[in-house]
Amino acid sequence: MKTIAIIPARGGSKRIYKKNIKHFFNKPLISYSIKIAIESKLFDKVIVSTDDKEIADIAKSYGADVPFIRPKELSDDYTNTADVSSHAIDFFKKNGIIFDYACTIYATAPMLQVKYLKDGLKKLQDSDAVHSFSATTMPFPIQRTFKLNKDGRCEMFTPEFYKYRSQDLIEAYQDAGQFYWSKLSLHTNENMFSKDSIAIILPRYLVQDIDTLEDWERAELMYEVMIKKIKNAKV
Repeated sequence: MKTIAIIPARGGSKRIYKKNIKHFFNKPLISYSIKIAIESKLFDKVIVSTDDKEIADIAKSYGADVPFIRPKELSDDYTNTADVSSHAIDFFKKNGIIFDYACTIYATAPMLQVKYLKDGLKKLQDSDAVHSFSATTMPFPIQRTFKLNKDGRCEMFTPEFYKYRSQDLIEAYQDAGQFYWSKLSLHTNENMFSKDSIAIILPRYLVQDIDTLEDWERAELMYEVMIKKIKNAKV
């Protein structure tokens, strides 16, 4: 069995300048994903797919391989992660290296933990599913959400649920944005969030998108809490 970890890291982040290599507690953000992937011992290769030489050099210094510089047509604001991962897999296939499982790991996942990566692979191996990915519970019932109309007034998306108690509503989940395993013998570019996928549920205190500076600051606070929990568990 051959496995690969693919960490996409584009150089052109706009909302947070050089986000993927910005220092998060004195280390480049991407280094956390590289470190966990290597420490997990799940992968024959841990690679970073980037269009940026600075990111490539930093990734190599933390132990990742950078076997190619990603082409421009896969490095704009509209490129999706699935296409980036497929490009990496095809690169190795053309060079005679075939993988059985691939795991796309986001460069912006400093709270990623080995046990969830392992759980994702094991559940995929033990089932006929095509994908497994990190997910978490929504912090509130999605049936009670609303939008603002053109006058700034509230309109519920599903007003028929207005009188329901929260505990009577179906719990909803969301993508945690940390990792995505694929069984390559069955892999397609179909919707990840389907009956062919297994969700690996993470606690919400380990999940934070990092798209804005406010997100970044919240992630720092959450990371500190995570480290304290780990230290306390060892006492």
